[in-house]
Amino acid sequence: MLKYFLLWFPMIVLAVVNGTARDLWYKNYTGELAARQLSTITLILLFAVYIWLVIKKYPPATSEQAITIGILWLILTLIFEFGLGYMTGKTWAQMLEDYNIMKGRIWVLIPIWVAIAPYLFYKILKQ
Repeated sequence: MLKYFLLWFPMIVLAVVNGTARDLWYKNYTGELAARQLSTITLILLFAVYIWLVIKKYPPATSEQAITIGILWLILTLIFEFGLGYMTGKTWAQMLEDYNIMKGRIWVLIPIWVAIAPYLFYKILKQ
């Protein structure tokens, strides 16, 4: 599992690059909400490519291991996201704002995707 723990870290780089692209390139043209929605979708796609490559190169031994990888990456993602938010002085309300589907925020799809993608790709590649 150490290997998969270490393989989670490049996802931080992808997320930072994705967020930087949003803030520097298209947020001014689309507005804040649309930019965040687009950013969520592009990050899911970036993560999909990365996770596919990881699972293809380092396939889990079993379905259970693939599920464990997803849970590990989910926990790491949430710890990173809320830890960084806390360290930068954000309140819980501010941090949870991106999870409010009723306000058009779809960020919740990111942790869901990180959790299920290893198992999904494991099953697809195993066939």
